[in-house]
Amino acid sequence: MKEEGLKTLAAAAALEDTTDKSAITPGPLAPARELLGEMLLDANQPARALKEFEANLKKEPNRFRSVYGAGRAAELSGDRAKARSYYSQLAKICDRGDRDGRADLKHARQYVGVSTSVE
Repeated sequence: MKEEGLKTLAAAAALEDTTDKSAITPGPLAPARELLGEMLLDANQPARALKEFEANLKKEPNRFRSVYGAGRAAELSGDRAKARSYYSQLAKICDRGDRDGRADLKHARQYVGVSTSVE
């Protein structure tokens, strides 16, 4: 059942890739590739998840959930350098964000050694 869901979401992501977005309309709230990456993480397939997050980041750079997802997937895959790179990118994107807010941002900041206390 899980594999069938992954195949269906992969097909949706491929279809979404063929759809052009008008310059005056907002992007998707949750891109299919990002959702597929999260589903692959849940299925304990971090290497495949990383590919999906990176594909989404090419289309939508600096997207919080995709940058964090790529960092998490790299971390779980054992690619410390790539995890550090994505988590550093996320810390930079959210440099002025809440320090004690999101658990995923706190994790990224701790991974790269960025202070989580209010300065």
